[in-house]
Amino acid sequence: MKSFNEVFETYNWDDTQASIYDKTAADVERALSSTQRDLEDFKALISPAALPYLEEMAQISQRLTLDRFGRVIQLYIPLYLSNECNNICTYCGFSYDNKVRRRTLNPMEIMQEVAVIKGMGYDHVLLVTGEANQTVHTDYFKKVLDLISPHFAHISMEVQPLDVADYETLIPHGLNTVLVYQETYHQEDYRKHHPKGKKSNFLYRLETPDRLGQAGIHKMGLGVLIGLEDWRTDSFFTALHLSYLEKQYWQSKFSISFPRLRPFSGGLEPKVAMNDKELVQLICAYRLFNSEVELSISTRETQAFRNQVIKLGVTAISAGSKTNPGGYQVEPQSLEQFEISDERSAQEIAEMIRKQGYEPVWKDWDMSLIRKSC
Repeated sequence: MKSFNEVFETYNWDDTQASIYDKTAADVERALSSTQRDLEDFKALISPAALPYLEEMAQISQRLTLDRFGRVIQLYIPLYLSNECNNICTYCGFSYDNKVRRRTLNPMEIMQEVAVIKGMGYDHVLLVTGEANQTVHTDYFKKVLDLISPHFAHISMEVQPLDVADYETLIPHGLNTVLVYQETYHQEDYRKHHPKGKKSNFLYRLETPDRLGQAGIHKMGLGVLIGLEDWRTDSFFTALHLSYLEKQYWQSKFSISFPRLRPFSGGLEPKVAMNDKELVQLICAYRLFNSEVELSISTRETQAFRNQVIKLGVTAISAGSKTNPGGYQVEPQSLEQFEISDERSAQEIAEMIRKQGYEPVWKDWDMSLIRKSC
């Protein structure tokens, strides 16, 4: 079966970057007037030439989002299970060479965290771990899913890439969605930021969404860590990846996230900074390119920014997040993966959404309905 690697190998990073920065106002206007936008249109919409058209992009983005998703914003929350990790990653607080106390939550501790999360109102949880195959492996994930699936309608995971058989094993235990960020599609910079551990294998990570599609996962999330490389070029390759996956695995759903590099213990400064206006541009560009894809904003972003983008194309938002294992109840002071920017509670975020004329929804879809239809 064809994989994305074969598509990816036909593109050159420098040529792609140059083609984005060569786009003109005429290219942007052509993209805005089109009803069926392609990857060349996406290049125009993320190019510097599109910045003067941001208001028009925002208006179209809002209309397309309302037509497809209505006035609904999904709320989700991460549950960090472990900060153990065998990888060295230059941008992450969990990196193997960061000398901090490691811990992996046991069943009792997990249920303490679940109780707090349920008390906030959540029915959609995102499980997050470092990448430590000896500790947080498929058997551990099975036990966690069996433990918490009676309490949540939707369970997502952001853990180390697994093989097809592993994903096939986890789906019956309640796994709905898997997020896997390539971090950057620039191969040389990828190696620089991942010098040790299984994550250093660029191509294995690049093929993870293919393995998810082959396993029949309901939804997969894509994205890059904005700040590692030129965000426009990385975003083009994410859009290319999305287009390939939608054609190859048409039964799955897809989401895009926009994590900007945030401070952490031992921090890395962004190589390429992205300002708020440019992030709005990128969000709108994705919506104009693909009216079906879900767009998610995390608590990495500021309160003011998250308030602003609710009406511009975003469909999912996290709230009340903790990025450390046990952060809600068991050990609130343990090391965070990165610093939270928007520290408002889930209820405060829900009220903000309502004030803007939208409805906060605490779960995505109910697995019981899927099981009944099978």
